[in-house]
Amino acid sequence: MKPLFRIEQLGVNFGGLSAVAGLDLEIYPGEIVGLIGPNGAGKTTAFNAITGIVKSSTGKVFFNDVEITRFKSSVIAKMGIARTFQNIRLYDDLSVLENVMVAGHCSITYSFLEAVAGLGRFKRDETKIRDRSMELLGLMGLGSLQSEKADSLPYGSQRKLEVARALALNPKLLLLDEPVAGMNPGETADFLTLLQTAKRELKLTIALIEHDMSFVMGVCDKIKVIDHGMPIAWGSPSEIQSDSNVIAAYLGVPIE
Repeated sequence: MKPLFRIEQLGVNFGGLSAVAGLDLEIYPGEIVGLIGPNGAGKTTAFNAITGIVKSSTGKVFFNDVEITRFKSSVIAKMGIARTFQNIRLYDDLSVLENVMVAGHCSITYSFLEAVAGLGRFKRDETKIRDRSMELLGLMGLGSLQSEKADSLPYGSQRKLEVARALALNPKLLLLDEPVAGMNPGETADFLTLLQTAKRELKLTIALIEHDMSFVMGVCDKIKVIDHGMPIAWGSPSEIQSDSNVIAAYLGVPIE
């Protein structure tokens, strides 16, 4: 089996500062892979380089054997890579359902004139997008909240909504940046179950950044650890927990 996604010697520099250096990573279909490290280790920068938000200085990024290193974010998303962010980015004045439908409009086939007239492919596509959005809300446990304004949701539910919106892009690879940050233990356990269900039903491959080590160890198949932008360990959760380099990197550093 070939990897769905791989990075070869990825590096990102900001001026004279190296934020990421020499990062290699392979993710196979169906895996959940964690990218962890102390605060400031370069994790989010790596995600930003993967998705075209920042330009990498060195290295290559491949998705389905196609090099996407210099592709624009919009092109990368259409190819099948979706992501969430550390800071929640919802349309606060739209409903929960509308937030997901906005993302679903990447798949429309109707023309501008059909949209204005409300005829032809417009009605068919809008019905399809609405139905799909409701399915995703149900999958993330938000179906009963479809009419609520996004900014009225509890924090944990807003996190789930952001994931539902990313899923509306129909990704093959989903990147999650601190998906359970700010959640209490009960919300985190619920999210873990929902994520595993979404992975199974949608045949997702997932990469995630997270500081909650119990969540990471409970959900990830493999984990890459970086410190000061450099990779220091790679392996299964049990291997990572006992790795001396990982223990040294986290020694005295609070894991939030």
